[in-house]
Amino acid sequence: MIDVHCHLEQKDYENDRDEVINKCREKLKAIITSCAHPNDLELTIEIVKKYKGFVFATLGIHPEYTGENLNIKDFIEKVKKNKDNIVGIGEVGLDYHWVKEENLREKQRKLFRFFIKFAKELNLPLVIHSREAMQDTIKILEEEKAKNVLMHLFGDKKFVSKIIENGWFISVGPILLTSKNHKKIVKEMPIEKIMLETDSPWFGFGKRNEPIEIIKVAEKIAEIKKIGFNDVWNICGKNAIKFFNLPIEI
Repeated sequence: MIDVHCHLEQKDYENDRDEVINKCREKLKAIITSCAHPNDLELTIEIVKKYKGFVFATLGIHPEYTGENLNIKDFIEKVKKNKDNIVGIGEVGLDYHWVKEENLREKQRKLFRFFIKFAKELNLPLVIHSREAMQDTIKILEEEKAKNVLMHLFGDKKFVSKIIENGWFISVGPILLTSKNHKKIVKEMPIEKIMLETDSPWFGFGKRNEPIEIIKVAEKIAEIKKIGFNDVWNICGKNAIKFFNLPIEI
């Protein structure tokens, strides 16, 4: 029903972005696009305004970009200016897969704490990126007393109980179709704490991915949990509407 995490601003959609979005309108209730770099903020807001009520946005800085010479202060001011056009802060968090240098990892951790506080200031939920850094990610979220948390593409099975204990949500993407690990996670997580995502244009298994592919994700969740597709479709959609406070009715 709702793709809670994709990247419509990416160049992969440059030639047919409108066509992709309009195709999604036939099947989906909404799309939430994630701006993860300051350079993409203006285009993201343009897309949201053009498709008001269908495309929503979260704004953040992907931890992979921490080493770049970014004007964080300017980005924050632009986010504040566009507060009415966004529904969350993210994706933000930690990435130890691509970032190996300890000084940059520490910079990530400081920026992550800042964004958690910033989300509280704006009264917006957090969308978290964590790759090979789940222990530190959870530690920081708990220390900062973060409540409204969505673990984007969550894939660390040994921390499922901690996610449930904290009352956080996870979003599940097309990797579920091939990953035994993610299938086990979905089996353990309550359906009331799961949302659907694609992280498109990536995870297309050799071709460009699109938000419409959450249909396949929902079908697989239904199979794993042995419940009806419509139950998954509606519950995950309601989870997204409530979490992001979307002005949408099912």
